[in-house]
Amino acid sequence: MRKKTRVRTHLTEQTIMFATITKWILLSSIIGAMVGAMVSGFLKLLEYTQELRAPLGFHYYYLLPFALVFSVFMIKKFAPNAEGHGTEKVIEAIHKRSGKIDIAVIPIKVITTLVTIFAGGSVGKEGPGAQIGAATASVFAGIFKFSDKDRKKVVMCGISAGFATVFGTPLAGAIFGVEILIVGALMYDILLPSIIAGFTAFFVARMFGIDYTYFDIAYYSTFHFNYILILKVILGGIFFGLVADFLITTLTGFHEYIASIKLHFLVKAFLGGLIIIGLTLIFGEHYLGLGFGTIKDALSVNPHLNENIPWYSFILKTVFTSLSLGFGGSGGIITPVFYVGAVSGNLFGHLVNDYVPLFAALGFVSVLAGAANAPIAAMIMAVELFGVNVAHYAALSIIIAFLMTGHRSVYPSQLLAMKKSDALNVNLGEEIVNARATYTSRFFSNIQAIFRLIIHKLKHRKK
Repeated sequence: MRKKTRVRTHLTEQTIMFATITKWILLSSIIGAMVGAMVSGFLKLLEYTQELRAPLGFHYYYLLPFALVFSVFMIKKFAPNAEGHGTEKVIEAIHKRSGKIDIAVIPIKVITTLVTIFAGGSVGKEGPGAQIGAATASVFAGIFKFSDKDRKKVVMCGISAGFATVFGTPLAGAIFGVEILIVGALMYDILLPSIIAGFTAFFVARMFGIDYTYFDIAYYSTFHFNYILILKVILGGIFFGLVADFLITTLTGFHEYIASIKLHFLVKAFLGGLIIIGLTLIFGEHYLGLGFGTIKDALSVNPHLNENIPWYSFILKTVFTSLSLGFGGSGGIITPVFYVGAVSGNLFGHLVNDYVPLFAALGFVSVLAGAANAPIAAMIMAVELFGVNVAHYAALSIIIAFLMTGHRSVYPSQLLAMKKSDALNVNLGEEIVNARATYTSRFFSNIQAIFRLIIHKLKHRKK
């Protein structure tokens, strides 16, 4: 009798799991297809609007003050949740509103991002992609009256599908959409739906003719252990962590300072556009817009291309992006993160006199891991973009950069579920913006004990 009960329970469990898997395969496929089609339309419009710069009889960035004013007005008037770089508001909606997102976010985010990038705003395209995906999924869940729990899952699928469509890396994009929600805790129950949504969206995008760039950095590892290269990669990870920290600190600092300026928001936006124009006239156009050409140069195996990138490029790109977003521009943050990572890796490769494209690739993914607290997605992206030969070096650099950044993020609404060091006291379970890391006295006691032991050993040897 007991054995029959166990068998019946086992079969019931397997039947329920089969039904659950079937349910989420169907739902996530539908969400992925919808998001893939909508984000593909956004990407096509983005290509078209950038082509419209050519007929202008003046420098396109002269329109930036007007673009920022338009962006700020449209967002404040019609969709306040479309403000900033998009992904941050999606994370906030999942944690605080069970994934409920206003449908007005979709057209407003698309229009304001197109205008901002057309005029040269230093922003990205993945944030809008994620916000379009999340809003689409939220509307879908509302139409069919999903529970709060299922709505959150569906919206996460929408985020993953949006990232996968924009990145062109379906697995990394899917994992990224899940990993950025909570630092230190990956929600396994959403992995299958997110991956299916990501792959579906990616294939739909390819059907719509979206082209992606994958980088052949022509690096082929050997199986012998290269101690010098490993040491350089470790140092690179530390450097990229510091770069990510600089990026986060600068973005936050500019945002807070600009918000404190006592001017009407439209006047402030216009003034911000004039400041960016002034900087462009001094430093050139390389730091405007998506900057994908500079990213490709940094990763190029042609030394004539990767040698011509100024060492301070990562600093200026950070400043241009901080100004563009701080003064009301609409767009994503991850494309600028890629830019900063690639050019800082280019700099580091020249400093250590090693194969520059390898370190540009390591910077590309390591700064992402540190700035967004997404090391797993960054590791997968390294393989999808640069090939398996860089995987072990990328993993080492990524983890170090992730830890070096500390308890900070370009996404302040991320929930913190882990401490990056036992020597720090951090408030877990809260938004990362409220994490106030303080050191424990035990850390310094241990350091003192180690130094005393070393001194004791040295004295004993002299005797």
